[in-house]
Amino acid sequence: MTAEFRLLGDIEARVDGRLVELGHLRQRSVVVILLVEANRIVPADQLVERVWAGRPPQRARDTLYGYVHRLRKALAVMTGVNILRQPGGYLISVDEAMIDVHRFRELVRQARATDDDSDAMALFDEALALWRGDPFAGVDTPWLNGVRDVLGKERFAAELDFTDLRLEHGQHTELVPALVSRASVHQWDERLAAQLMLALYRSGRQADALAHYEQTRTRLAEELGLDPSPALRQLHQRILTADPSLATPHATAEEPTPDTQLSRAARELATAVTRQWTAEAEIRSLHRPAPVRLRWSTTSRPVTGASEVLRGDISDVAEKFRALPVPQLVVLGEPGAGKTVLAILLTLGLLADRTPGDPTPVLLSLTSWNPRRDHLRTWLARRLLEEYPGLGNTKVYGHDAATRLVTDERVIPVLDGLDETPPGLHAAAIDALDQAIAGGRPLVVTCRANEYENAVRHGGILASAAVVEIEPVELDEAITFLTARHHPGDTRWQQVVDHLRRDGPLARALSTPLMVDLARTAYRDSESDPTELLDPQRFPDRATIEDHLLDAFLPAAYAQRPQPPGLPPSAVRNYAPDQAQRWLTFLAHHLQHLQTRDFAWWHLVRAIPRPMTGLVFSLPAACLFAIAGLLARGPALAWVYGLSTAVGGCAAQGWGTRSAPLRVEVRFQGTALPFLGRFAIGLVISVVIGVVWSLPIWPVLMLALAFGFGMGLHVWLEVPTEANRASSPATTHAQDRVATLAFALSVTVSIGLFYAFAISVSQPHSNLGAAVDPFHLARALPAGFVSALFGWFAFRYVGAVSYGLAGFVLGGQAMAHHIPLSLGLTAGAVFGLAIGLTTALSRSWGVHLLSRAWLALRGQTPMRLNRFLEDAHRRGVLRQTGALYQFRHARLHDRLAAKQSTKGTGRE
Repeated sequence: MTAEFRLLGDIEARVDGRLVELGHLRQRSVVVILLVEANRIVPADQLVERVWAGRPPQRARDTLYGYVHRLRKALAVMTGVNILRQPGGYLISVDEAMIDVHRFRELVRQARATDDDSDAMALFDEALALWRGDPFAGVDTPWLNGVRDVLGKERFAAELDFTDLRLEHGQHTELVPALVSRASVHQWDERLAAQLMLALYRSGRQADALAHYEQTRTRLAEELGLDPSPALRQLHQRILTADPSLATPHATAEEPTPDTQLSRAARELATAVTRQWTAEAEIRSLHRPAPVRLRWSTTSRPVTGASEVLRGDISDVAEKFRALPVPQLVVLGEPGAGKTVLAILLTLGLLADRTPGDPTPVLLSLTSWNPRRDHLRTWLARRLLEEYPGLGNTKVYGHDAATRLVTDERVIPVLDGLDETPPGLHAAAIDALDQAIAGGRPLVVTCRANEYENAVRHGGILASAAVVEIEPVELDEAITFLTARHHPGDTRWQQVVDHLRRDGPLARALSTPLMVDLARTAYRDSESDPTELLDPQRFPDRATIEDHLLDAFLPAAYAQRPQPPGLPPSAVRNYAPDQAQRWLTFLAHHLQHLQTRDFAWWHLVRAIPRPMTGLVFSLPAACLFAIAGLLARGPALAWVYGLSTAVGGCAAQGWGTRSAPLRVEVRFQGTALPFLGRFAIGLVISVVIGVVWSLPIWPVLMLALAFGFGMGLHVWLEVPTEANRASSPATTHAQDRVATLAFALSVTVSIGLFYAFAISVSQPHSNLGAAVDPFHLARALPAGFVSALFGWFAFRYVGAVSYGLAGFVLGGQAMAHHIPLSLGLTAGAVFGLAIGLTTALSRSWGVHLLSRAWLALRGQTPMRLNRFLEDAHRRGVLRQTGALYQFRHARLHDRLAAKQSTKGTGRE
């Protein structure tokens, strides 16, 4: 018989793999304290103090005796384990090797004592493998919190020692994802910073190693007022100078074969996913304090063909997933049950001990998937490129790296929100998923329980997947979470706790993690009074209580609080709660109108009606075109230019199709030859223009420089070099801004110079015919063709037609003779600006810039919308999924959207 106590994570006692029921939280805390003090007497008074933290109930010793009596009966199945009553206290008699805490400490001691690196690494690996999460998960008392902190420091020290050994033995590449995750938690530890810098440098990422040093140096200076240690500064200098002694002792050159490229892509994808969701877990406080304990078990609904019977909780979901005979899992739950939290922690759990060759779990929202339009693998590959754009770098990862990662089963799709796909397609989505994962391909899906059952009833089923359902929050767990970390003497929750034990609407409302979390957030201030929830007149049923908690969330999230010391003034933004709620309500209604949960900043323009979009976005450029016409030939041409571009621009800007943001970075290294090639193309274009328009030599040379630079400029814009960073709204916004400004600059200079020379120095009788004709068809046709091409790339079909016609009208207009060069250059500058502005407003960044300004003037969004959204994310109101924002709670989104007035604020 194998018996063990597992305290490094969820509290468990197991016999031959079967769980021993240890009772509720207070009772479990008793056995934990005795196990930590194994084979030593714990005085009864001390035990009472440690269990109840200075607030014992009446007759605490009798209650304690009852706990011990029930624990004795439960542990009777474990040979050699007994709780003994001793004079003055209690003692648990047990082999300490059965307790993972003591076994961890002994293994670490042995690892540090041995001189054999291989043995030490094996011992460290075995010791750290015992950890499944925070020790004593779910129990929150001062004494156990102190023990938890000590154990956390011991674990961290063991990880540092183990990492040193692994770096010595050339395992730097495999270490990077775990070190990135660890460094995001221990941000001021210089030994860890040095390990990460060394691992990055040895992985060929010198720039990232230097960047991490700068981040650490800045953080130490701004938040602690310290400089980096001499050792860290020395390592930085050695990395900066590429010191040969830093090379791996047994480093070998890796041939850039397709397999090694794909392996690198998989490794760096794991780094990006780890960094992305570790940061999100920190914002959600999923580690400390611990979230409400989520229990789950195999669903009783008729929705699965698998026979496995599973039970577990939030701490062991990754372990249970690995043990499945077919790695396919469906997680069901009611709204607010914690499906997304479970998906995040499952993803991080699978990444925590990922070994080379293991598939990388990638958490994605399913809201954008249409199963009748996209095969799952096609959609997955596209989403990988959107979330991790570095995968598109063919030089580093080969062609179609994202597709190959999917088809070669190098990723585990963790797909959140099947219920968020179009309602009529749920059954089709399940059927498409089942086809895509045939043969045992790994998959995790979350869905609301009723929607999934209804879809299965209409024909869809994942035949091989285990289906589990999140259970309601247990009453004791809810009470512990609500009353955790209150200062002594704070009795605000006492009446609520007494009422909860009698059941009723409040107890039913607080049966989901969402509502428990909202209740603690709403009443976290010491001046608030949670007993108002007991008023039967205000809150007669569960629905009114839940609505009240949803309504109270934003005022609590935006309550004015003192800024912590050491932070710059710009780090914390204060928004009035009513103002923040008004803006968030508008965004919620905007997303409801688009029938999506995803807020993409480049889709903000859809909150403006199409006719208004056309007018607002086309008139500035049309005015510039009119000014150019006025300078070139007077009022008549100004009206022609202005009206034709206003009509064409209104159609394109209002009804055209814009492309998604470009995820690019400026890079000069290795671009010399491609730049010269593009420059040569621009040179040829300028020569052709010069011949056709009969331009003198010196304007042709000017055009050669302008067109050559404009063509070559785009060579410097390439997809990110590495896939180890996930997209975010901020990075996507910044990258598309670079692309937009580059494109606008190139057309402004090249087209502006061409227009200037065409109207001022071209001959009256060029190769296209006499310029004195009132309308010259030979000039209009090529101008219309080029304008149509521009419209196609900017706005697709509508743009091609509308701008093609506008270009045809503009190009055929006759010009006045003998326009001075200075006037021609002025008109060309204005004309170029008009083209540049049109280009900018065809790109995501440009249209977002004008959209948010328009909406801010109407009071619907703040002027600095991006900053407001980042702040809402930090406050836990929004969550990030790649380049998108979502409301952290779908029910909050629905509640805000329902409050918005029904008058139209979006497109018809």
